[in-house]
Amino acid sequence: MDFRFTEDQLSIQAIARDFAQKRIVPVAAELDEKGEFPLENIREMGQLGLMGVEVPHEYGGAGMDPIAYVLAMIEIAAADAATATIMSVNNSLFCNGILKHGNEAQKQKFVRAIAQGEAIGAYALTEPQSGSDASAMHTRATKNADGDWVINGKKSWITSGMVARYIILFAITTPGIGAKGVSAFIIDTQLPGFHAGKSEPKLGIRASATCEIEFTDYVCPKENLLGAEGKGFAMGMSLLDAGRIGIASQAVGIGRAAYEATLQWSRDRKAFGHPIGTFQMTQAKIADMKCKLDAATLLTLRAAWAKGEAEKNGGRFGTEASMAKLTASEAAMWIAHQAVQIHGGMGYSKEMPLERYFRDAKITEIYEGTSEIQRIVIARAETGLR
Repeated sequence: MDFRFTEDQLSIQAIARDFAQKRIVPVAAELDEKGEFPLENIREMGQLGLMGVEVPHEYGGAGMDPIAYVLAMIEIAAADAATATIMSVNNSLFCNGILKHGNEAQKQKFVRAIAQGEAIGAYALTEPQSGSDASAMHTRATKNADGDWVINGKKSWITSGMVARYIILFAITTPGIGAKGVSAFIIDTQLPGFHAGKSEPKLGIRASATCEIEFTDYVCPKENLLGAEGKGFAMGMSLLDAGRIGIASQAVGIGRAAYEATLQWSRDRKAFGHPIGTFQMTQAKIADMKCKLDAATLLTLRAAWAKGEAEKNGGRFGTEASMAKLTASEAAMWIAHQAVQIHGGMGYSKEMPLERYFRDAKITEIYEGTSEIQRIVIARAETGLR
């Protein structure tokens, strides 16, 4: 196996790291406290190719591969998980969704502005009464006399919902047949009938705009149907496979930031006349943190590699994505927990970023498939049983 990265992969990693340290780190704590969307930074990230890492050049993106995307995501997440959330949805769900399932006109119209940071993309699957059971949605889309789609319903926990120009939306088009009656649509939020509802008061990733969105007799042009009618649910689930690689990358970034802060603290902080890093209990925690972080990183890179192979040769990568997401999210939560403990009172203080890492890590175990769902996905793939 060759673990060396290509020059292009290292280049986007370096670009992301430089931007993250110079532009994101100085404002991350303030944006978290205020719950303020980092619009200016997102626009600059678009100009650097970070909002469309895997988008081909002809659609305004950086034209790179899934491993390059993971490397860039880790750097952004290590600086601020909220910014990484926005980046993940733009890349993994919105741009990937249209590139994979859209026609040429849709790619030309909807991808470029998102990939270049001129507009924000979102993904709307979850509803107030349906989270993990996504097929139990109530949002409806019915054809009118002109063949356009009239949409009514509500979605919840939509990342970037308040600021998105375009959204991939899933709705029931044929009631009574479950998942086979779901279709996908590209929503232009500037058309009448769309409304961004209440903002969610979140524990972490507070600088990402998360809200409910509502549709009241919203008319979606027929040409904005994404893929074939009735294929939306399968499409949504396949896009979540890619999304889980993004969240795994985010978790690795959070875990790395917490780990690196702990390493420095263990060298600098003294107790009983010695650096606390000389104490065996601290050393044991650091060793376990390092092992979990590296395991999460390698599984995430393997999932990215599997995605790239699937794109070239066919096949699936869902199991690898679930394994990466499960391992990385639980590693990030554990590492952040231990980091706060090792920092003691300062880890609990907002004067240091540890408490933010701790709050941000938790969501990675929940969104784009909870840890419980990931275990089901992995176990079913291994046993062949449902």
